[in-house]
Amino acid sequence: MFNTGLVTKAKGILDKIRYGEINYKPTKLVTPTRLIQSRSQAWVGLEKILFDIIEFSGIKTNSAVEFGVEFGYSTAALANFFKQVTGVDIFTGDEHAGHYGDIYAETSNNLKDFPNITLIKADYKDYITSANDTFDLVHVDIIHTYDDTYACGLWGAQHSSCTIFHDTQSYPDVKRAVADIAKKTNKKFYNYRKCNGLGIVF
Repeated sequence: MFNTGLVTKAKGILDKIRYGEINYKPTKLVTPTRLIQSRSQAWVGLEKILFDIIEFSGIKTNSAVEFGVEFGYSTAALANFFKQVTGVDIFTGDEHAGHYGDIYAETSNNLKDFPNITLIKADYKDYITSANDTFDLVHVDIIHTYDDTYACGLWGAQHSSCTIFHDTQSYPDVKRAVADIAKKTNKKFYNYRKCNGLGIVF
């Protein structure tokens, strides 16, 4: 019978060596006052560490952009802490999240009570090709391939003070891309290993 605690600890040590990841341990958990109900539970739990990430990284809270909005749960969480949040998504899902059909209207309705959120229906590739804005924080939660995560995340790391990446624990390709982005930009890679994993690069 395996000791899951030892296995997890051993994997953490190996990942520290392989990816240069630093285990992120929040010092405080703060639940945002305004959240939405969502069909997806994938991001639930991470909303509680956003304030800690902001304090830890020392970033400002004027603007955030999110790549991969889905039903808007994480977007709403971000809107509690940032003055302006831009959400970029094709709003049809993907092979990893699932294919939903067009959910733009549903997500817009979910977020109707958040005047500081702007939704843009676009592929991240088109957005980063034409946009050169800078943000305090970028959140990447798109299709979980290495190439897509690296391309979107590198743009994010180059256009923000702090970039966060969901599913670093669920998808090895995401973690590998995040580690490579941190090396490329001479930033540190912190990893919160709960809730499917959240990579933090700043």
